[in-house]
Amino acid sequence: MTKVLAYSDAAQRGRSRFFIAIALIALASATHAGMIQAQSPRDSLAERLRRAEAAIAALEMQIAEQAQSAVTTRSRARMELNGRILMNAFSNSRRVNNVDNPQFVQPDPVPAVPMRGLGLAIRQSRLGLAVTVPEALNGTFTGDVDVDFYGGQVPSGGGRTFPLLRLRTARGILRWTHADVMVGQESPLISDVDPMTVGAVGSPAFAAAGNLWLWLPQIRAGAEITRGLRWGTQVAVLAPTSGDPAAFFDTDNDLAERSARPFLQGRVSAGWGDDHPGEVGCGVHRGWLMPLAEREESKAIACDLRVAVHGWLDVRGEYFTGQALRGLGGGGIGQNFTPANEPLQSTGGWAQVNVMPRPGLSAGIGCGTDQPDGSVARRRNDVCAGYAMLRPPGPMFVGIEYRRLSTLYSTGWLRNDHVTLGTGFEF
Repeated sequence: MTKVLAYSDAAQRGRSRFFIAIALIALASATHAGMIQAQSPRDSLAERLRRAEAAIAALEMQIAEQAQSAVTTRSRARMELNGRILMNAFSNSRRVNNVDNPQFVQPDPVPAVPMRGLGLAIRQSRLGLAVTVPEALNGTFTGDVDVDFYGGQVPSGGGRTFPLLRLRTARGILRWTHADVMVGQESPLISDVDPMTVGAVGSPAFAAAGNLWLWLPQIRAGAEITRGLRWGTQVAVLAPTSGDPAAFFDTDNDLAERSARPFLQGRVSAGWGDDHPGEVGCGVHRGWLMPLAEREESKAIACDLRVAVHGWLDVRGEYFTGQALRGLGGGGIGQNFTPANEPLQSTGGWAQVNVMPRPGLSAGIGCGTDQPDGSVARRRNDVCAGYAMLRPPGPMFVGIEYRRLSTLYSTGWLRNDHVTLGTGFEF
């Protein structure tokens, strides 16, 4: 969504520059015509000014008409619609937790009969709205909402062809020169970087393999100063969640909500560059869960890195270590506690290298891992993936991704080869 807002602002500035250029050309033309006719004694400076003023007035009217035709909200904020329609064909060599975007391998019901298969889906398509208010409380306000169709399937013969709408993120951000406040639903503060991918949209790539990603309601505040580098600090209060499945309608407090305490996170960062920015940061997480009568801690230390080099090379990654992290999006491979009901310790992370050799063409490769420390069902999960994507002129795109998943159980490793071919368009 932030990219969409940046694109919108750039497009608006481009239109403004275009009209200003037209005005200057009109003024120069009027002046030039006046100079040619100045040989006649009937010509005057007043006539030349009148022609220039008429040309500028006509352009001002055109700009006003364009502004009136722009989509605005009831509060007169500028609004934009954006979206990404994605259809992906997929195949798997083994049974997985989710066939069109798998995170880990599952044992086959009949060990001697692997549950391979292939299919097509369109439920990772996304729709979004963004609004901008240039002046709000001495700052700039931006708001956006992002939804997809990855909320499950209606129980029916249609299966994945009847997907359910799901809210991904919804944010209201107020920015000043050196500070900002955000209220809404977003990924964890300590894990706010995602890999680039073709086929992992409903859940980000390397989920359950080092990527703590789950979008949670939260309030953030941050400040930044520039002294050589851009030094930043942020704090966040997040909704407590254990990551356990909820019922269809009437829900009960989960293990984290029963603690009656919110999740707390803080992060410090250093950034650099304007055209090709980079940033490195580290943060801490603290939360509480109540599996029984006593509170147990959910805690983590996490670091992230993103570096862009000359517009053609992008390196990014994350690392975490902590315990009881299922509520942040798959930490511990989706497990919070050991069989003895103790918080499950886990360490994980991911890294990815992306290249853009020419406009419209990108490719990348990366790996992630999550390694719980305990005698739990899933004892390790490793995922490596490579992709290539082509964006010809226009809104269309096509890409392919290969993903190798390896999950360790007490009986040994299970491995799956997942291939995705994705195509669609953006607007």
